[in-house]
Amino acid sequence: MGVPWTITLYAESPQAGADALAAGFAEVSRLERILSDYDPDSELSLLSAKAPTAAPVPVGPDLWRILSRAVEIRDATAATFDPTVGPLTSLWRQARRTGRLPPADRLAAARQAVGPDCLRLVTDATAVSLERPGMRLDLGGIGMGYAIDRALDVLGRRGIESAMIDASGDIGVSGAPPGAGGWSVAIAPLRRASDTQPSDERTERLLLVHQAVTTSGDAFQAVEIAGRRYSHIVDPRTGIGVSGPAAVTVVAADCTTADALATAASVLGPVDARGVIARQPHCSARFVWLENGRLRTESTPGWPSQTTQASE
Repeated sequence: MGVPWTITLYAESPQAGADALAAGFAEVSRLERILSDYDPDSELSLLSAKAPTAAPVPVGPDLWRILSRAVEIRDATAATFDPTVGPLTSLWRQARRTGRLPPADRLAAARQAVGPDCLRLVTDATAVSLERPGMRLDLGGIGMGYAIDRALDVLGRRGIESAMIDASGDIGVSGAPPGAGGWSVAIAPLRRASDTQPSDERTERLLLVHQAVTTSGDAFQAVEIAGRRYSHIVDPRTGIGVSGPAAVTVVAADCTTADALATAASVLGPVDARGVIARQPHCSARFVWLENGRLRTESTPGWPSQTTQASE
C-alpha cells in the first residue's frame, strides 16, 4: 500500500508467531489487490473503469463492506469524507509533482464526478452503481484502516491475543502486551513548514487496548504554491487541498473508523469537527495547528493521553 507495515505480536512459540506474521501480511497483500486505486487490475480500479455503470455491478464482500462503511461515514461527516473523491485526488497528485494548482477547467470537470449523488449502493444485491462519467473511487482515507482491522482479525483467529499493526502511523492494537497496561503509542509533533523552526510542542503518549489511532495532516504529502501550503487531503466539496500546516489524530474502537474520521476532521477543522467526533461512539480527537504563527492544540472529551515528554 505504498508505506512500511510493521506487525508486533506475542505468541506461544516462535513458530506460532512466524505463522501468524505470515498470515497477517498475506491478508494485507490480498486486500491491496482489491482496494488499491494505483493498481489498474484491482477490483476497485476495474469498478471505477465501468463508470457510468449501465446497471449495478456486484462486488466482493470486502469491497462491499468498506464502501458501505465509507458511505456511513460520508453521511455522518457532511460529505467531508467521500469515497468518490478520486478525480480530485488525481489532480492534486499532479499538482504536487508540478508545483502548480490544478487548472480551473479540469477542477470543475472533476467536481462533476464527485459527491454523494454519484455513488449508489444496492444492498439486496451487494452491488454498486456509479452514476457519472469520469468517476474514480479512492479509498485512500479508509482502506489502510480497514486492512489493519482485517489483519488483526486474522491474527486473533490464530490465537494471537496481543498484537499491534503499524502502517506508517495508522495503528491498531488488540490486547495489552504481557505485564503491561496497554500498548504505548507516541503521537508525533506537528511538523513545521521549515525544519529550522524550533518547536515547543510536546510529544504525547497514548496507552491503548483494543483500539486504533490515526493521524492525518500535511506532514509528509503537501505542496506549497504561491506561498500557501496545500495538503494531499482534498475537500470533496470544493476540490481544494486542505491548508496547513495542521494535523488531527483520532482514537477509535477500530482503525477503519479512525482512518476515515481523521480524514474528515482534517477537512472540517477543529471547530466543526468537534461535534462530528462527539457523535461517534468511542471516538476522540486531538487537533494541532498553527494560528498567526502560534501553535494551537485542542482535544475532544475522552482523549486518552497518558503522559507527555518534551520533543527533541
